Amino acid sequence: MELKISSRSQSDCAVVAVRGEIDLYTAPQLQSGLGDALEDGARRLVVDMSRVEFCDSTGMSVLLSVMKRARAAEGDLELVAPKPAVRRVLEVTGLDAVFTVGDSTDVLSEAAESSATP
Repeated sequence: MELKISSRSQSDCAVVAVRGEIDLYTAPQLQSGLGDALEDGARRLVVDMSRVEFCDSTGMSVLLSVMKRARAAEGDLELVAPKPAVRRVLEVTGLDAVFTVGDSTDVLSEAAESSATP
């Protein structure tokens, strides 16, 4: 399955929607998409995981490295609405305690609105 990434930015927040499977083959595409959002000036990355069917350790590693990069720039990375299979990987690896994980995509519109306010 292929990976599709789309993003929209407002102020210093980028909402990045990811769809498909994140694995050894698609992880570089995820790295590039999230890295581009940071390079475009986003300090806060909100990653919509609601359409990610699968994420292996390579994908988790990419998310971790981008989160570290964002935090080094005084920003952050948040995961939103992971499906049960992805949430299970987060729980088994203990990464649910490392990432900010939102349950609902409602935070996506809130992120855009809060970034629009000066």
